[in-house]
Amino acid sequence: MSSNTKTGSASKIKMESFDDLFGGSNAQETGAEQIINAPLADLHEFKDHPFKVLDDEKMAETTESIRLYGVLVPGIARPRAGGGYELIAGHRRKHGSERAGKTEMPIIVRNYSDDEATIIMVDSNIQREDILPSEKAKAYKMKYEAMKHQGKKSGKNTLDEVGEAAGENAKKVQRYIWLSRLSDELLEMVDSRKLGFSQGVDISFLSEEAQQWVEVIIEERGCNVSTVQSGKLKEYGKSGELTLAMVRLILTEEKPKERKVTLKADKISKYFAEDYSSEDIENIIIQLLDEWKKRQ
Repeated sequence: MSSNTKTGSASKIKMESFDDLFGGSNAQETGAEQIINAPLADLHEFKDHPFKVLDDEKMAETTESIRLYGVLVPGIARPRAGGGYELIAGHRRKHGSERAGKTEMPIIVRNYSDDEATIIMVDSNIQREDILPSEKAKAYKMKYEAMKHQGKKSGKNTLDEVGEAAGENAKKVQRYIWLSRLSDELLEMVDSRKLGFSQGVDISFLSEEAQQWVEVIIEERGCNVSTVQSGKLKEYGKSGELTLAMVRLILTEEKPKERKVTLKADKISKYFAEDYSSEDIENIIIQLLDEWKKRQ
C-alpha cells in the first residue's frame, strides 16, 4: 500500500489488519468478536445515525446484487443492551437485504465502546460520493465529540483527524460542525440548495428563535440568501440586535447587481497549497479584501 494512502480514524481502533477485522485466528481464539448470520429483525439502527438510507437508484442496484449474491461484506455491530445488535456499519446492506426478501445478513460482532462505535460508523460512511451536507455536518459533529470523550484536545490537529477519512482539512471540518447547529428545516434547505453552504454557516451562529425567523421569511418570500445578507444576519445576531422585523428587512432588501471576476489558476496557484478548495480560496481572498478595506 502506498505511503500516501489516507487511512481513516476507524482503522486505528482494533482494526490493524484484514485478518483482525474479518475474524482472523487471533480474534476468534480470544473471543473478542464473532461473525454470525443475524436475523434482520435483531439489527437495530445506530443511535442518532446521521446518514439517510434512501430508496434511490443505488439502493435498487444494491438490492439486486444482494438478491443474486447475498451480502458479500459483513456489516459491523455490537451487542445491544435491550437485546439483539446495534448496527455500526451496514445500514444500507440491511435495507437492501429487506428489499431483496432476505431474513438475515452476516455481521461482525464486537464489544465497541460508544466512542469507538461512533468513529467507525462515521468513517465507514463518510467517503461515499452522494453524502448530503446535513449528513456530513451531523457525522463530523458526532465524531468530534467522540474524539473529545477519548481525551483528544480541541484544535486543528483533532479537526484534521476528524476529516482524515474524507480527505478534508480542519477548516472545512469546522465549517461543517458549525453547520450542524442549523435547525433541521434550514439544513434541508442547504441539502436542496435553496440555501447556500456558506450562508448556512453564517446563519448557524444565530439563536434557535432567530433561525426560525430566517426560515419563515425564506418560505414566505421565496427569496435566495446572498452571502452579504447572511453576513449581516450573523453580525446583528452576535450583537443581540436581531429582530424578526430586521430579518425581514435584510432578506427582502434589493440585492445589488452581481459582478463576477475570474482569476486564472496560474496567477493564484503559488499562493495556495493544492489541498485548498475553491471555496477555501474564495473565503481567504474575501477575508484579505475585508482587511484591506478597513485600512483604507
